Amino acid sequence: MQNPIKVSNVKKIVFKKSNFLFSILEEEFFPDDRFDIAIVGRSNVGKSSLINHLLQRKKMAKVSQKPGKTQMINYFLIDDLFYLVDLPGYGYAKVAKKTQRHWAEKLDNYFQKRKRLKLVLFLLDLRREPTADDLAFFQWTSFQKIPMILVLTKKDKLKQNEIVKQKKVIAKSLSLEDEKDFVLYSVKDLQCRNNLITKIQERCKD
Repeated sequence: MQNPIKVSNVKKIVFKKSNFLFSILEEEFFPDDRFDIAIVGRSNVGKSSLINHLLQRKKMAKVSQKPGKTQMINYFLIDDLFYLVDLPGYGYAKVAKKTQRHWAEKLDNYFQKRKRLKLVLFLLDLRREPTADDLAFFQWTSFQKIPMILVLTKKDKLKQNEIVKQKKVIAKSLSLEDEKDFVLYSVKDLQCRNNLITKIQERCKD
């Protein structure tokens, strides 16, 4: 992993201003003037819904009932400070194998070569046990020492006792001793947005 990127004033990371810039795949077109915070997760984990909620923009990211909708690397400029990067969802079996390999190559290329990557928001569905793809990505990014926040989505779909149970299941799957590493998220709860922003500010201090 490249040397950590210093953020001069994390208090400016408030997700108040956002603009969609472009969709790309090839590394030569990656912008080099600001740092990246990337969002990644399995198809249908609720990535687009979280982006729209985080940015407080209803249609900034396209929400689809069909998993695998995001097929490019989408760049959003946030607070004129950094790029929020929406990466293609992985693990969607109904996508052609050739397309799956293509996405995998581009994702691997992004994480291997993107020197401006500061932080990854890794989304997991709170209702599900992590898949083999989830575990592989988590283990790889941990090995590469890529800074990460684990975001458990769809909190509103479970009762409190179920949330407690699922946090333990996911922590065990990822071999984590501390469940405090998780940020619970619901697009129906504005406090979840505030909690995630605070966590991002904390991690960007590192």
